[in-house]
Amino acid sequence: MARIAVIGAGMGAMAAAARLAVAGHRVAVYERTETYGGAVRRFERDGFAFDTGPGLLPLPAVYRDLFVKTGKEPLESVVELVQVDPSSRHLFADGTEVSLPNASRAGVVAALNEALGAGSGDRWGDFLVRAREAWDRTRRPLLEEPLWPNWSVLADREPYPSVPHKKLLRTRRAGLLAEIGAWELRDPRLAALLDGYALAYGLDPSTAPASAAVLPYMEHAFGTWYVRGGLRELARAVYERCVARRVEFHFGAEVTGVVEKDGRAAGVEFAGGGVAEADQVVAGVDPARLAGLTEHPLYGEGGVQPAPAADRPGRFTVLLALRGAREAGAVHRTVVHAPDRAAELDYLGSARGEQARPTVTVLRPGDPALHPEGDFESVVLSATVPTRGDWGVDATDDRFADLMAAAAEAAVPGLRERLMWREMRTPEHTEAETGASFGAIPAPALAAGEGRFLHPANTTPLPGLYRVGGWAHPGGGLPHAGMSGALAAGLIVEGPDFRGSQ
Repeated sequence: MARIAVIGAGMGAMAAAARLAVAGHRVAVYERTETYGGAVRRFERDGFAFDTGPGLLPLPAVYRDLFVKTGKEPLESVVELVQVDPSSRHLFADGTEVSLPNASRAGVVAALNEALGAGSGDRWGDFLVRAREAWDRTRRPLLEEPLWPNWSVLADREPYPSVPHKKLLRTRRAGLLAEIGAWELRDPRLAALLDGYALAYGLDPSTAPASAAVLPYMEHAFGTWYVRGGLRELARAVYERCVARRVEFHFGAEVTGVVEKDGRAAGVEFAGGGVAEADQVVAGVDPARLAGLTEHPLYGEGGVQPAPAADRPGRFTVLLALRGAREAGAVHRTVVHAPDRAAELDYLGSARGEQARPTVTVLRPGDPALHPEGDFESVVLSATVPTRGDWGVDATDDRFADLMAAAAEAAVPGLRERLMWREMRTPEHTEAETGASFGAIPAPALAAGEGRFLHPANTTPLPGLYRVGGWAHPGGGLPHAGMSGALAAGLIVEGPDFRGSQ
């Protein structure tokens, strides 16, 4: 039985802790804040409650597997999963709109053909077929297996089978997600639909590789789910599973260093003094913080180099407390697409000039657990933003929240008159709660893009030190974070020959 110290209580870290405890190890989690869950948090005020991180769950099989592998009690016995249908409603800049059914390619094709015109849905359906090919090529190496030692193969090869595009006697193939929209989908509304999936994962579609096509495919193939009571209930369930497996949690315990002895990780040091000895250390922190915990080089030649956090987008969230009941037939998720796509992407990439009205995701769960008894509603607005914006300075937050609220009025009838109060949460809040530099959002690992969209391996050059969470392979998003815990635990339990679940 080994002693294992886990730094951080995010979803990936807790997933690793539960699996390691079941394997017979003595596991202690040290979290610098006063609660668990990482980005999966809740804000409460006046009887209202809001998820401040992810609001929906794709690919729930990852957490079903976690609960199966860590005990007899399945996931559905501790949380209520609800399939969201329609999966999403989309409001486009030209006034057209469409609602997409959950996990039905044929249904999505039919809905798009009816709403956007004959042929639109067929082009999207053909795109999903190509996206499935990219998914089949990358699912195991980029989600279910430890990062390959020859990871450059993944960086150099584009798995998305782009359609040849001829223009001015030249034949080109899409290498960026935005080029798929322009050359293959050939409709600004379909391009905006594709952009929305990238933005939801903290990706700029103008720089994301074509392989990001796996993100809409994943949702269409496996569905979109809500956890009754909010996604915070999923974090609670994972935390309680850890406690049931005798994982020790220490909150308010800030780790300031990794102890090294005889050339390997041997424990952790705490702010204010004190050391906890360990045989293995699992770190669920962002690359900058991890690099500051040890003098050992963690990103040497031959390994994936983490992209600067300042170059990653963040998330701006507005929490709305509304009087009046949610109207009958209201859709759980509405995406209000930006009126000027080019301006939105320019602002996202540079943070210069006037704020552009962003693509806004409006979540209306209609869950009585999230508001006071009676006719009220809690609504969450979110948008992907540059982390380099002047958040918190000269009413920047209020101006941007006003832009988002104006967009959301198209999705929430009478929003302005129903508003009781609002709370704003910027990338600065994300940084304070998760420790992620600049409040950046880690995206899922993607192939191609010269390796810029891969994440460092779960192992490190320092023996005995492992990485988990959204900033480690296989990257961000709830399913990927959960898989990072499975991979790190497998490497510790089975050794370097571990190749993932079979």
